[in-house]
Amino acid sequence: MDTATDRNQQLFERARALIPGGVNSPVRAFRAVGGTPRFVQRAEGAYFWDANGTKYIDYIGSWGPMILGHGHPRVLEAVLKAAHDGFSFGAPTEREIELAEEICRHLPSVEMVRLVSSGTEAAMSAIRLARGATGRSRIVKFEGCYHGHADALLVKAGSGLATFGHPTSAGVPAEVVQHTMVLEYNNLKQIEEAFATHGKEIACIVIEPIAGNMNFVRASVPFMQRCRELCTQHGALLVLDEVMTGFRVALGSAQSVYAKAIPGFRPDLTVLGKVIGGGMPLAAFGGPRDLMERLAPLGPVYQAGTLSGNPVATACGLATLKEIADPGFFPALAQKTRSLIDGLKAAAAETGVPFSADCEGGMFGFFLLPELPQNYSAVMKSDSAAFGRLFHGLLDRGVYIAPALYEAGFVSAAHTEDDIRLTVDAAREVFKTLG
Repeated sequence: MDTATDRNQQLFERARALIPGGVNSPVRAFRAVGGTPRFVQRAEGAYFWDANGTKYIDYIGSWGPMILGHGHPRVLEAVLKAAHDGFSFGAPTEREIELAEEICRHLPSVEMVRLVSSGTEAAMSAIRLARGATGRSRIVKFEGCYHGHADALLVKAGSGLATFGHPTSAGVPAEVVQHTMVLEYNNLKQIEEAFATHGKEIACIVIEPIAGNMNFVRASVPFMQRCRELCTQHGALLVLDEVMTGFRVALGSAQSVYAKAIPGFRPDLTVLGKVIGGGMPLAAFGGPRDLMERLAPLGPVYQAGTLSGNPVATACGLATLKEIADPGFFPALAQKTRSLIDGLKAAAAETGVPFSADCEGGMFGFFLLPELPQNYSAVMKSDSAAFGRLFHGLLDRGVYIAPALYEAGFVSAAHTEDDIRLTVDAAREVFKTLG
């Protein structure tokens, strides 16, 4: 389709004149894969249609929230009713309590919860709370884990044990990140040495239990167990960033997956987003009562937000959580996701393409590598040029995956066996061109 008739291209040109890069979040720009972003016109179930009216099977689902698919009837009904009652009040509503009750009901580690508007805000606030509760400044994060774009978290690792004060974004002063330590994901030796050297100064570890921004990389059970033990031993807090995995990989979130393998496992604080908003701007952080009561207005750790607990967003999130609480929901979702991954593995094997993949619940990831990577440096060895060809080959065949090598994918309850079969068939055709 030429520029004269391609509505996506026309809209992109208009957008670039007014919006930096033509997008309001960087990965949407297709910079990693080239080409023109698809401007979505509408979505329904497991599909969306772009500005040209072209239909795609959607495996990003708004980067995870659309676990029921787009436009689920009962969720839509709840949102419309809430919108009729009012968009925002700047005052508490009963629905905020109901959503908090639903979250706490499924997460034993969370006794109290604070609703906010974005994952960045939730992660930033959880770390502030950890610092306020411990009276310490240092935090530990891991290369390849993304916790939003708060200044103190925009840090990368160097070649040594840990890198202090090296921001990965302009506009972040070194002084702001001087207390942020960045270690290698799944590296037991580094986390042991970090606590041996700085244990009395560390306020918290913040970690994605399944990292979704270096595609899909799990924290190993021994690594997660040691993180928990070291935090307990040294008086630091373990903060699980479950913005992506929360209510996506299991009804009890990723922490419930680790609790099956690690007796008594619980994080001290949990950061949530995406699914709990059902596609609306809503996130949260929570933990034990004694920690959460350190927040204003009860305690000295300040956090506030004009749109926190927005009545339309809470309606959307509450309706979503009630739907996924059905006992058969996650087994069925996990089966669909596994069927997709197994199909892609078989198609790659048939065509001789190096390929590895993993999944949990409704979240998955794959790599053009013979073995699953365990950290960011291993992920970086993947063939980005081949991924670009795979992305566009799938796009041309009506399958939309993340337009970046480093992003996980998502299956919804609305995806059908036919959708998965069509996706695997499309991938097999593209794999034949990658050899």
